Amino acid sequence: MEKSLKITEIFYSLQGESNTVGLPTVFIRLTGCPLRCSYCDTAYAFSGGEKQTIASIIDQVDGFKAKYITVTGGEPLAQPNSHELMKRLLDKGYIVSLETSGAIDVSLVDDRAVKVMDLKTPASAEMDKNIYKNIEYLSEKDQVKFVIADDKDYEWSKSIMQQYDLANRCEILFSPVMGDMNPRLLAENIINDNLPVRFQIQLHKYLWDDAQGK
Repeated sequence: MEKSLKITEIFYSLQGESNTVGLPTVFIRLTGCPLRCSYCDTAYAFSGGEKQTIASIIDQVDGFKAKYITVTGGEPLAQPNSHELMKRLLDKGYIVSLETSGAIDVSLVDDRAVKVMDLKTPASAEMDKNIYKNIEYLSEKDQVKFVIADDKDYEWSKSIMQQYDLANRCEILFSPVMGDMNPRLLAENIINDNLPVRFQIQLHKYLWDDAQGK
């Protein structure tokens, strides 16, 4: 029997985050997430969705004739069949990135996929869900994202960077929580502290005033 996944939406847009920001990308948003972050902008993906076979999902992706695919959520790894989806997309030659919270084991993720792992900061109210062992499975093509809401988050993120020597393992992203952290202040802090990180703003929210994070 063909494996299936519960899907909230599949859409084509510009990548708003990560090191492929601005590139046309197909987003596959899976339904469901075990976390409830305080700043979540995709709560509409917590439930509902439509059950679709992996073959059907790939057919829809093929129709966009894109190169880049992002598997996102919710939390994609909460559905075990997400691994099969990524494998089959990679086998077809797509460049696949996975947006994951880091609260679920990433050791089984296909090595060809780019892992964008969002370590939860104190302001997220889900910091205790971080699985730091996941860091062992990151390589130089992967990324760790810190979503920063305040000064405490910023200092915590710096300490985690140092504790796990992240700058020598993968790329690091610092992103302000829209409406909480002043983007200019975060940028200036990064410059003043000479941090080896990529500052990012969620591009889609500026282009389309997209409060839901597309």
